[in-house]
Amino acid sequence: MRLGFHASHEQIAPSRLLDDVQHAERAGFDMAMCSDHIAPWGTRQGHSGYAWSWLGAALATTGLELGCVSAPGQRYHPAVVAQKIATLAEMFPGRFWTALGSGEASNEHITGDRWPPKEERTRRLEECVDVIRRLLAGEEVTHDGLVTVDRARLWDLPQVQPRLIGPAVSVASAARVAAWADGLVTINQPVDVLRDLVSAYRDAGGRGPLALQVHLSWAPTREEAEAIALDQWRTNVFTEPVNWDTETPEAFDVMAEHVGIDGVRRSVEVSEDLGWHRDRIAELASVGFDDVYLHFVGQEQDGFLDAFGEHVLPALRG
Repeated sequence: MRLGFHASHEQIAPSRLLDDVQHAERAGFDMAMCSDHIAPWGTRQGHSGYAWSWLGAALATTGLELGCVSAPGQRYHPAVVAQKIATLAEMFPGRFWTALGSGEASNEHITGDRWPPKEERTRRLEECVDVIRRLLAGEEVTHDGLVTVDRARLWDLPQVQPRLIGPAVSVASAARVAAWADGLVTINQPVDVLRDLVSAYRDAGGRGPLALQVHLSWAPTREEAEAIALDQWRTNVFTEPVNWDTETPEAFDVMAEHVGIDGVRRSVEVSEDLGWHRDRIAELASVGFDDVYLHFVGQEQDGFLDAFGEHVLPALRG
């Protein structure tokens, strides 16, 4: 099992997040991944730098493997996504992967285009994945469907093909991405749900490594850990279709006004006890995950990185 750091662009300015990922490497993390948003989930989070510029800087200034969760099809044309992937993979062979999702309205509505229903978004994603794969293979691609591509070609190709990962939170999504994905990434959920999700992916022929992103909050006291989680992650507790279809941070703020710590705990692993976090991460990983990315939901990362680097990562590896 490898242990990674999640870099949350919605919560931290890109210059500071670059310091954080460098700190994560020094603290002993094996790898990192990041989000790709144009807006945060709530105004308290307050940031959203351009992930692809940051990724070039992070790859150039660390030795870490990095990944990014991104959504082709509306905000990004798939040929442009393929070019971004190919450029980073050519510059940093074997160190970059991308998880391709169907997106959320909070990022995609900015184009002014109609926000499609979920099934249409999923079919659009599948078309985009096919276009991206063909471009990464060196083909000239023309495509006319839910996305349109006219004689696109990549002129700089990576020597090592980057992995295209399938993100999934539900069992149905896990089974569907198995048709095209080089691996699976999901988030912390009850162990029985994770077990069913992993089984659905493998049973549908899903190949490659399994990755888990764990949202957590830690501080020296329970009160501090709860306050951090409530302040920063109360807008992120909503499930589909609310999280898919809500368009602005201000709308998430309104919906989250009455969310309490019990609601946040359903999405965030909260404790002041480093041993508890170690055991909980181990329990979640035991379902069969090869890679685990830890996302401390606070905005001040230094204390988390030092404490987990010293006390949690070695114990999990041991």
